Amino acid sequence: MCGIVGYIGNHDAKEILLKGLEKLEYRGYDSAGLALISEAGVHVFKEKGRIADLRKAVDGNVFAPIGIGHTRWATHGVPSKVNSHPHQSATGR
Repeated sequence: MCGIVGYIGNHDAKEILLKGLEKLEYRGYDSAGLALISEAGVHVFKEKGRIADLRKAVDGNVFAPIGIGHTRWATHGVPSKVNSHPHQSATGR
């Protein structure tokens, strides 16, 4: 089970996505993450635990008008920051 929220627009995606993920908290999950696309590239933030933990890990200096948020319920692998979604390739793509 997982929950996904996305945003494309002119505003900073971070807060919009975090609020969307908070609305999914009742569904239960073990980790969450954001992938944000800015002019500087892709920024991925992931944390085991609640959205409040993810919120603390997100760099407030990143402005990104495009992003995706993802929650994960560990059906494969142990709950951990590494297993949190979204995933990147070994090269960071």
